[in-house]
Amino acid sequence: MQDILVLYYSQHGATRELARLIARGIDSVPGCRARLRTVPKVSTVCEATAPAVPDSGAPYVEKQDLADCIGLALGSPTRFGNMAAAMKYFLDGTAPEWMQGTLAGKPACVFTSSSTQHGGQESTLLSMMIPLLHHGMLLMGLPFTEQALSHTTSGGTPYGPSHVAGSQHAPLSEDEKKLAIAQGKRLAEAAKRLAAGN
Repeated sequence: MQDILVLYYSQHGATRELARLIARGIDSVPGCRARLRTVPKVSTVCEATAPAVPDSGAPYVEKQDLADCIGLALGSPTRFGNMAAAMKYFLDGTAPEWMQGTLAGKPACVFTSSSTQHGGQESTLLSMMIPLLHHGMLLMGLPFTEQALSHTTSGGTPYGPSHVAGSQHAPLSEDEKKLAIAQGKRLAEAAKRLAAGN
């Protein structure tokens, strides 16, 4: 089994749910399995530290997860059209992996959630792609051959799966679910081919 890292930060659970659906798509590809990981919150107090193990959900990511994976799905909620500080903080600490080429040549995709329909989902997805490009990763989106992309009235973009939670933290729509699963499957299939040298 070859691992594909699904790395996310989630505050209210929507991005975590997208991560789980992407993981389901990954796990549907024979020979591949999802490795769900998260990042700790960033504290405004310098002395504060997160517990060694999260209270719930996926374990915290370790740098070895980056080395072990054959592909990466990266997710964050939208924060003013950008990724959340916790994810940016983690990525800012990956300079050693960048210098070693740990992620170079591996496929990647991105996903997000926001409270509003026009909350900056696409710019958030694009902002998450930038450090992955610097790492030399091969970025994947969602093609319009995925019919849910043409039908969705909620989240979902060609840049990657997304969810519009609204102020009431609405559950994912059926289209959003389909697109997240499809993205995971596409990522796993590409990662498997690349890892095999095909």
